[in-house]
Amino acid sequence: MTEPDTDPEPTAGRRRARAQEARVSPQALAEARGGVREGLAWLGREPESRASVLYRACRLLARAILFGAFRFHVETSGQERLPAGGYLLVGAVHRGWMDPFLIQHALPPVPRVWFLGSGPSAFTSRWREVLLHRLGGMLPVWRGGVGIDQHVASARAVVGNGAVFVLMPEGGISGPPDRPAPFRFGSALICLRTDAPIVPFAIAGSDELYLGRRMATRVLPPTTARELLGAAWPDVPPEEGSRAELELAHRLTDRLAGILGPAVAELYPTTIDPPGRPRRLRNLTWLLISRRRR
Repeated sequence: MTEPDTDPEPTAGRRRARAQEARVSPQALAEARGGVREGLAWLGREPESRASVLYRACRLLARAILFGAFRFHVETSGQERLPAGGYLLVGAVHRGWMDPFLIQHALPPVPRVWFLGSGPSAFTSRWREVLLHRLGGMLPVWRGGVGIDQHVASARAVVGNGAVFVLMPEGGISGPPDRPAPFRFGSALICLRTDAPIVPFAIAGSDELYLGRRMATRVLPPTTARELLGAAWPDVPPEEGSRAELELAHRLTDRLAGILGPAVAELYPTTIDPPGRPRRLRNLTWLLISRRRR
């Protein structure tokens, strides 16, 4: 079902034509497995900040494939703004499997990066789950299962160990390539409850992949939930799960979207290739995306 390489200007709808397959709910997938564990319960150990030999080897192999075999070109800026560790990275836009690699490309190998990732999308085979568990770097989510508390605990453990906890507030890979889709407020709740430093991270160009694809990322100035909310930050933190907390989360969500949206819009034109440029192996777009997620 791959599209021919000769069409220079595919439309977004045609690029995403595969997405019409029937979906299976994450809850149904979890039940089919006989139940699932999320976050730290799945990991079974403290999320480390050091880079193991296996991680460093996989990182080098990934770079060789992405920038050697696939000839991807990535322009990254703002890395001098990165804190030493122990922070939340909030990234957008999230349009495909390349985004975690773009984040790891922009950040140093130490401290380690940990992603709040989709279990149904990542665990499409037993060997992938085993590898991810040993390698580290992912704390799985099975939507429809437990609430936000498990993920707040994951974020606190990662940040507390001096590592980096990544949030993708769009909650999926659907949306326009040049601006964020509506943010879900779960990421803002994690930011509020951890009160950790926040590093906004803009991504552009990962919506369609082919040989030589250009992409761009930018590290934006670090901030905190207190700074973003300003006068709206209460003297006493609201009770967890209260209406006041949800209102703060919605405000913080809007502030994060307001920061990342213009940055993505500025980066995206730099990733657009001329109409006549060949787009070979465009099926790379779907390389690590399961059929269920398409």
